Amino acid sequence: TLSSSSAASDVYKRQLRDRTLFIADTHVNPQPTAEQIAEMAKLAADEVQHFGIEPKIALLSHSNFGSSSRECAQKMARARQLIKDQWPDLIVEGEMQADAALNPSILEGVFPHAELPEAANVLIVPNVDAGNIAFNLLRQFTEGGEYIGPIMLGMQHPVHILSISAPVRRIVNMTALAVVEAQERAGKKK
Repeated sequence: TLSSSSAASDVYKRQLRDRTLFIADTHVNPQPTAEQIAEMAKLAADEVQHFGIEPKIALLSHSNFGSSSRECAQKMARARQLIKDQWPDLIVEGEMQADAALNPSILEGVFPHAELPEAANVLIVPNVDAGNIAFNLLRQFTEGGEYIGPIMLGMQHPVHILSISAPVRRIVNMTALAVVEAQERAGKKK
């Protein structure tokens, strides 16, 4: 069941040699609205903070900062405005292409006044197709990195998904994550 949020989503944590990336939503929302994307970004940011990492969020699109008038690009721009209105302390930028989100020199060339101080570590995609494709490309073309997920967000209880082919290490990681979440929630109820 859902928590106080209106929609569930998920995030993957991908540990690379030189950085940690989080990608949301890869499995749950086929075509989220701007409002759902804003909430997804907030939920993902909260999860990233549980890992002791400051979230730097990029709202991904085929468009960079208004270069397209397509609805999907406008949706991501609206989501950014909703985030800034509701959670002004979150570091968020977009709509933007993935290369600008991950490479500060490209971002500087495209949008020199961007709020991101460095490369984004939280990538919010416009729909589940983009999220699943992005995650699987990243997984296939980056060797030696560990990943955890999908981590379910917006749920009343710690619930996560494991594939039937999940190796023991992923099962242990996801179980540990669920136990820590359950303990944190039990502590908040006291």
